[in-house]
Amino acid sequence: MHPCKGYHMAAETALDDELSPAERRRRKVRDAIVEAAEAIFAEEGEAGISMRRIAERIDYSPAALYKYFNSKEALFDEIREQFFERLYRRMVEVAETVTEGPLLCEQCLRAYVETGLEQPAHYRLAFSGWFESSFDERPDSFGYAASERLDWIIEHGVQEGWFRPCDTYLAAMSVWAGAHGLTMLAVTIPDFPRGGKAKCGHLTLDDVIAFHAEATARGFATPKLHAFLDAKKSKK
Repeated sequence: MHPCKGYHMAAETALDDELSPAERRRRKVRDAIVEAAEAIFAEEGEAGISMRRIAERIDYSPAALYKYFNSKEALFDEIREQFFERLYRRMVEVAETVTEGPLLCEQCLRAYVETGLEQPAHYRLAFSGWFESSFDERPDSFGYAASERLDWIIEHGVQEGWFRPCDTYLAAMSVWAGAHGLTMLAVTIPDFPRGGKAKCGHLTLDDVIAFHAEATARGFATPKLHAFLDAKKSKK
């Protein structure tokens, strides 16, 4: 059993638990608040978001909103949690489809980018100026689950001989930085990468994801992984 399997199992259970009618109503209102924040963010940017503006958008009183979120910071934390919940689901799904090679692969990076692209305004808002670096330190959060899973994926790759021994947390932070940067470009620049420069007109987002995934893997690959990637490319 890997070190974070217990939490992952708990997270899976939490995803499938049936909500009570009261919990469903509360979730529905919280989702409406998040959607209002996203709409305001898309129209006016982060500076336009306030609890009063959000309350006006969904026809609630500001005081009523504080029953669901006690501050704007708490609201942003929920927005990040919703993203990481979707990401965690995708990470679990991807792991089940990988039949050869390391789990940290092109499918993994693609899952991250696609999760961000599903709701671009949500992604940009989740990592806006209100971002708190301590968000993934709470064991009961999906941010923590996703972080722990990425750590384990890298550790597993080392144990299986795909990756050279390295500082797992440094490697995980580097992988996330690359995935986040690529996703932020994709959700910010229309028709990225073609929308970036004219000389990139022949490229697609799929091209960039594939190249970045290979570059990341080769960055800490063993001869075994280099040989695997070379063989995979020769078959194309």
